[in-house]
Amino acid sequence: MSELHTILYIFTDIWYQLANHLLFFIWLLPLIFIYELPLMMIVISGILRFHYVTFIQTPKASIYQPKVSCIITCYAEGKAVMSTISSLIEQTYPGNIEIIAVVDGAVQNALTYESAIQSAQACNLPNRKVIVLPKWQRGGRVSTLNAGLHFASGEIVINADADTSFDNDMVSQVVPYFEDPNVPALGGALRVRNVSQSIVTRMQAIEYLISMQGGKTGLSQWNLINNISGAFGAFRRTFLIQIGGWDTHTAEDLDLTIRIKQYFKRHPQWRIPFATLAIGHTDAPVTLKELVWQRLRWDGDLLFLYFRKHWPAFTPKLLGFSTFIFTLIYGFLQNVLMPFVIFIYSVGIVALYPWQFVVSISLVIYTIYFSILLFFYLFVLCAISERLKQDLSLIKWLPLYPFYALFMRMVCLFALLNEMIRRSHEESSMAPWWVLKRGRKF
Repeated sequence: MSELHTILYIFTDIWYQLANHLLFFIWLLPLIFIYELPLMMIVISGILRFHYVTFIQTPKASIYQPKVSCIITCYAEGKAVMSTISSLIEQTYPGNIEIIAVVDGAVQNALTYESAIQSAQACNLPNRKVIVLPKWQRGGRVSTLNAGLHFASGEIVINADADTSFDNDMVSQVVPYFEDPNVPALGGALRVRNVSQSIVTRMQAIEYLISMQGGKTGLSQWNLINNISGAFGAFRRTFLIQIGGWDTHTAEDLDLTIRIKQYFKRHPQWRIPFATLAIGHTDAPVTLKELVWQRLRWDGDLLFLYFRKHWPAFTPKLLGFSTFIFTLIYGFLQNVLMPFVIFIYSVGIVALYPWQFVVSISLVIYTIYFSILLFFYLFVLCAISERLKQDLSLIKWLPLYPFYALFMRMVCLFALLNEMIRRSHEESSMAPWWVLKRGRKF
């Protein structure tokens, strides 16, 4: 009974603290219900629509089998590139697949180059061709992708990292989308391959499942997908050449997505789907230090692209009204301004309110966030997951995810400040310093 009395006392104290600080909720509730709730409804309704179209409606038969070119960007992956090439050779797609492994800096990455050569020599299927293209001097990720695009001859181009492998029906899942002439590009789904390696990889596996696979599935149904992943995307080759391929600087995936969306007003029927069931598997950062370095680059690049390189493009005259409004609210506000709001909000609570209230409101916020997280996690599992048992095994790690999400927000805040002050996009590992420094200044 004493334990029950203790629990009741805690809840009574929390209720008392919250009741005496109603002004706090005048600021908190609009933030949750006016900002977060509409996004959740858009994503949930989109996932329901995807589930109905994919699993309940009768699928349409198709004989569309264009040639597909897969460009693999290789740098220092060593023998891991053999797994990527093999997963593309073994695709069940009956059409022709051209696999172009572009080795950046082939002189200093001899093992990667030799491994790719071995995979090419081992390929003996009539409708599979492996081309190994060495770039003897390192030029960076963008030049590697464009070199592959120059040699590609397929109607559809799929870009992939050399540390990413694929389910053997990936190409078969991607190709039918391009039967619609109004699809210039699409995003592919990514999963964490080394999920059981550390707590950090488990958190990222949950993040990929909820935010990337679930979120992008829902948003794409309303043509609001925010980014085509650089590790796995597909494009119509003629269109990709027309817009000049990939561009220099950094964050080439978001850069290319923004440039594609600039055609939406002129072509209102265009759409960028998300191939939810086309699965790629990638190795996520194992340690917290590796993860932080990755996100510093991702989040800093985001500010550079939104506020420096592409700011003149953010107008309804190019993006169309719906894409413009969504990008303004959930591109600018969510990804750029929200980390500052959360930080200022948290510091303000600690500075202005007694510790009893800080503890109480922290428990309430955690409970609300975790409840929403649990619902969305189970919803995605039921509506989308093609690996239900594997994904369900992550549920015991879910209580830690709110702390992970808050920490990532603070990392994002630091990355944004770093880009503002130091132009950190010029220090990316995605290209040599002389390539980034010679690029146009924004």
